[in-house]
Amino acid sequence: MTFVDDYPDEARIVRYNLAVAFAALGIGGLFGMVQALHRTGVFRGVISSTDYYTLLTGHGVLLALVFTTFFLCALFTWGVTRSLGRGTVDYRFTQAWFWTMLAGSVLAAVAILGGLVAGIPTSADVLYTFYAPLQAHPLFYVGLALLVVGSWMAGLDWFRTYRAWRAENPDERIPLQTFMVLTTMLMWYLSSVGVAVEVLVFVLPWSLGLIPKVDPLLTRTLFWYFGHAVVYFWLLPAYFVWYTILPKLSGGRLFSDPLARVVFLLFLLLSTPVGFHHQYIDPGVPEGYKFLAMTNTMFLLLPSLLTAFTVVASMEHGARQRGGSGYLGWLRSLPWDSPAFVGATLAGLMFAAGGFSGMINAGMNINYLVHNTIWVPGHFHLTVGTAAALTFMAVTYWLFPQVSGKRLRHKSVALVQPYLWFLGMTLMSNAMHRAGLAGVPRRTAEPQYPDAGITFEGVVGGISEMRIQIAIGGTLLFVSLVLFLYVLVSTWLSSRTPTIDVSGALPDPLSGPSHSPAVLDNLRLWTAIAVLLVVLAYGVPLADMVMTDGLFGPGSVPFPE
Repeated sequence: MTFVDDYPDEARIVRYNLAVAFAALGIGGLFGMVQALHRTGVFRGVISSTDYYTLLTGHGVLLALVFTTFFLCALFTWGVTRSLGRGTVDYRFTQAWFWTMLAGSVLAAVAILGGLVAGIPTSADVLYTFYAPLQAHPLFYVGLALLVVGSWMAGLDWFRTYRAWRAENPDERIPLQTFMVLTTMLMWYLSSVGVAVEVLVFVLPWSLGLIPKVDPLLTRTLFWYFGHAVVYFWLLPAYFVWYTILPKLSGGRLFSDPLARVVFLLFLLLSTPVGFHHQYIDPGVPEGYKFLAMTNTMFLLLPSLLTAFTVVASMEHGARQRGGSGYLGWLRSLPWDSPAFVGATLAGLMFAAGGFSGMINAGMNINYLVHNTIWVPGHFHLTVGTAAALTFMAVTYWLFPQVSGKRLRHKSVALVQPYLWFLGMTLMSNAMHRAGLAGVPRRTAEPQYPDAGITFEGVVGGISEMRIQIAIGGTLLFVSLVLFLYVLVSTWLSSRTPTIDVSGALPDPLSGPSHSPAVLDNLRLWTAIAVLLVVLAYGVPLADMVMTDGLFGPGSVPFPE
């Protein structure tokens, strides 16, 4: 039997989530290529510079929120079902959270694109970071609220499934994949409270005209309370893949189950109390709070370094099982002919580069050099744009046959696709980082400022060369995305092949859960500590803002259209 036969309802909801995720990726990826060509001046025949910001908002929301959330729900539904050996408690509830998220995504998309595509009188050109003084149409905020509420319902669905399993297995350790899902969702519940308060209490009533003004500093702070933790909401599904699936793809076993649990707990504890590092230049935030956020951010290097050690050790074990030898010679024995392995491995390698640029972002004094330059999108295109996105695409090559019973089509195309993505991102992100150091701004359709006479030709290679790199890289990324969608759609539309091996069985780790203390599974304890750390990091600053300026003051009117 296979997953699709054993759990047909869960397999169906996984496929539905994958469909929405990759539809969002396709549309958002097209917007990204148009932006890259327009901003660099290579081709400006698609949109005006005014409409650039509509596409920029659509690109950010569709990729950073819709694509990532729906893919996470697909992967985590599969992981919980597979690792617990049981389906969800109530499939009607499972359907409810899917349709809630879909309705929210459609509403947000209509708000963003309605005026551009169909002349609908909506406006949501607030970019991905939706805080005052930019104001969007109420539909935009309602849509985002429904997307978040739907994700909360999905987490509740997985917790209910876990409780049902626990009642039948009171003395068992939490299976690793389920442990990863539960800790990720606990982090998400804790961090998304900030954006829920921002949207429901402040910016949505403001956009509806129910309140005349809001405090930009307060809404910005509430957004960034959530805004950095959401990065790990994107990344932890990739960690899930690297820890539990990549070792199998490498031909070996996970090096250490206990280390994997420690890493996810560290993300639960440390992901949220760091948001002030996005507000280093905000004058309304005292320097002490910024320094505390910087310190907490540096601690987040620890789980990433532990991951690098554990995942590489697991891959080396697999390579040596396949006959590899030598200090580095074992690398040749890895399955470089497997598109799922290649994509996940290249994504992890690119994430290491993103970690180095992230350390620059985290440092208070160095951050001032790159803040609000194109360095910043260069960084997060390495993280969500490759570490997450390329891992998600790669593992789909392995996962989709399990939830559909269909053999992967066009394997040779699938093998080329991750290499092409890696090349495109190397060109684009490298140029973005270098241009950022030269002072080229982000979030603008006209970064060259020709009327002001500002040029950067003294920079090595010159800005013209960097613009060409960004345009070529962005185009290669879109071509890679088209190849992925071609493989996925071809497989989806093919006939089922009952004889293929679509087993999702994972080998036992070299060091299993019995080698770690049981306290690691005490999720109530770790959640309480996480809440305490958030209160320490944010309680006093938020209270100071409210007591100094009032809940809605000094206030801001929306920027004019």
